Amino acid sequence: MKKFLIVTVMLFVCFSVIADEPDFDAILRRIDSMVNFEDSDLSCAYTIVSEKPGEDDSVFKVRMFRRDREDKFLVLVLKPDTYRGEGYLRIEDNMWLYDPENRKFMHMSQKESFGSHEVKNSDWKAPAYAENYNVEASSEGKLGRYDVYILELEANNNEVTYPRKKLWIRKDNYMVLKVEDYSLSGRLLRTAYYPKYIRLGDRFIASKTLLIDELKNGERSQMTIHDASLTALPDSVFTKSYVERVNM
Repeated sequence: MKKFLIVTVMLFVCFSVIADEPDFDAILRRIDSMVNFEDSDLSCAYTIVSEKPGEDDSVFKVRMFRRDREDKFLVLVLKPDTYRGEGYLRIEDNMWLYDPENRKFMHMSQKESFGSHEVKNSDWKAPAYAENYNVEASSEGKLGRYDVYILELEANNNEVTYPRKKLWIRKDNYMVLKVEDYSLSGRLLRTAYYPKYIRLGDRFIASKTLLIDELKNGERSQMTIHDASLTALPDSVFTKSYVERVNM
């Protein structure tokens, strides 16, 4: 009888632990839904300041247009003048870079860097953690003053820019505060911080992002958002002809 009671208590404790563990797949879906603008278009301006040791800071200003429901975005470079008019256009699985000097489009990958920054082309898209990654491990901790879940993710396809990620997620509102990006072998490649968000309608977007290149000591980029809007955009914005036209 005593052995039976011990086993019963142990089983109860085990089931209690399982029951109390959060559904991390559901949390990833919640995160995706909070930052994915499926019901509206999104447009905004960004200032990107990049630091490299021994060099003056590089300052870029761009305008970004996004239509998540059709997996489209366009990024137009406004400054500096030497890059003015470059356009990065994505339509589903296809992505092009427009060179205004040669007036030609070149096919490129979302895994490539945006200019010489720590920004990747895929950073302009809404994240899709639940679709592209599986949760491999989880823990709890603190990041600054926030209680967080720490999730280790592994990609379930070869289309993503980084095959492994580690996320720090606020427990109270599921906002992602920090992301570490890893190679398949587990080498840390980049660290991203998202200290601030702004609310647009019932969705959120990071108003400041700090990207640190972990392979090049001292190289980092900070992105700051301006003039965010959910105003509907013409279909023509997400076309090659539009990119050419705005450069005339």
